[in-house]
Amino acid sequence: MENFKKYIVLWLSQSISQLGSSMTAFSFILWIYEQTHSALSISIISFCNYVPYILTSIFAGTFVDNHRKKTVMLVSDCVAAIASLFALVFFMAGNLSVWHIYIINIIVGVSMAFQQPASSVAIAKIVPKDKLSNVSGMNSFSSNLVIAFSPMLAAVIFSIGGLPLILLFDLFSFAIAFFVLLFLIRIPERLTKENFKSPFTEILYGFHFLKTEKGILYSMLTMAVINFFSRLTYENILSPMILARSSENNLVLGIVNACMGVGGIMGGLLVSMRKESRKKANMIYVSAALSFLLGDLTMAVGRNVFFWSFAAFSASLPLPFIMAGQSLILYKKIPENIQGRVFAVRNVVQYSTIPFGILLGGYLSDYVFEPFMRSNSDIVSLLGKIVGIGTGSGMAVMFLCTGICGFVMSIFSLFCKEIQKLNDC
Repeated sequence: MENFKKYIVLWLSQSISQLGSSMTAFSFILWIYEQTHSALSISIISFCNYVPYILTSIFAGTFVDNHRKKTVMLVSDCVAAIASLFALVFFMAGNLSVWHIYIINIIVGVSMAFQQPASSVAIAKIVPKDKLSNVSGMNSFSSNLVIAFSPMLAAVIFSIGGLPLILLFDLFSFAIAFFVLLFLIRIPERLTKENFKSPFTEILYGFHFLKTEKGILYSMLTMAVINFFSRLTYENILSPMILARSSENNLVLGIVNACMGVGGIMGGLLVSMRKESRKKANMIYVSAALSFLLGDLTMAVGRNVFFWSFAAFSASLPLPFIMAGQSLILYKKIPENIQGRVFAVRNVVQYSTIPFGILLGGYLSDYVFEPFMRSNSDIVSLLGKIVGIGTGSGMAVMFLCTGICGFVMSIFSLFCKEIQKLNDC
C-alpha cells in the first residue's frame, strides 16, 4: 500500500509535467498554422515527433532493460526540458522558425522513446499487481484531463504572456516532475545484464519472444492498422474541419476538444473503478469498434457543435478500455526482465503506422478530398447529401471512410482465434 501511495505522488507530478508539455505542443500548432494555414504542416509536426520515437524505441528497450529505470526517466525528462528551453531562447531572440519546432519535436520524440518504456517497467515494479488495472485507469484519466483542459489553459496563459510564458510553465512543470522522481521515489530493481553477442541480438530478442506469443503479436499488428485509420483524421484534420465548417469559430473548436477530453476522463474513471475484466481481448476490440462507429461516423455526418461534441465524446470514451486491456495482457504475459525490450518492440510494430497515417491524412485533406468535393461529380452529389457541402466536406468524407474501415477492422480482429486466446490470461 505504501508503494501505491508513492506512485500516486509520482503520477501527480508526471501529470503536471504532461500538462506543461501538452500546452507547449498546442501553442506550437497554433503558431505554425498561423504561419502556413495548412493541414499538412500540422501533420509534419506530429510526423517529426513519431518517426524518431519509433526508430529509437527498439534500441531504447534494450537500453532500458539493462539500466536503472529511474536514471533513464530523469535523463529523458532533462532532454525534453532542454528542448523547450531552446525554443524559449530562440523565440526571445526573434529567431524562432517553423523548422526549429520540427527539430524540437524530433528531440522530444527521441527522449520519449526512452522515457515511456522505462516508465512502463517502473510502474510494474512500484505498484502491486492487483492495482495495475486501477493505475491504467488513472493514467488514462490524467491524460484525457490534460487533453480537455490544456488547450483552454494554454489560450489563457498565451493571452497574458504569449509563448514565453507557456514555455516557462512547461519548464516549471518539468522541474516538479524531476525533483519528485529524484528525491521522493525509489524504484526497486535488480539489474541482470544478459550476455548477448551484439546489440542487434538483444533487439531481435523481443521479436523472438513474440514468435512464441502469437496472440500478442497479432494484437500488435491489428492495433497498428487500427492506429493508422484513427490517425488519418483526429490528430491532423479535426481542427481544420471544425474551423472550416463553423466559420472559424474558436469557441466551437474548444467545446469539441473539451468533450473529447471529458469522454476520455470518464472512460479512465470507469476503468479505474471497475474490476479487472476477464475478457481483456474482447474489451480492446469492442471498445475500438464503438469508437469508430459512434465517433468517426457521427463526426462525418455532423453539421453543428452538438453532433461534433457527441462524436468527440463517443470516440474518446472507449480509449481507456483499449489501453487498460492491452497493458494488462502485456504485464501478465511478458517476463519482467524483458519487458523493456518487448514494450519497445510494441512501440515499433504498433505505432509505426501512426506517423504515416498523420502525414497521409494531411496530404489527402489538402490535395485529394477537399479538391474532389469541389468538383461536379455524381459521387460528390451523393456524398454531399451524407456529409454536407462546402469547405471541410472533404475532411468529413475522410471521417466517413475511417469510421467504416476502422469498425470493420476491429470486428475482424475480435474473431481472430489467436487473439481470443488472450482472454484467458
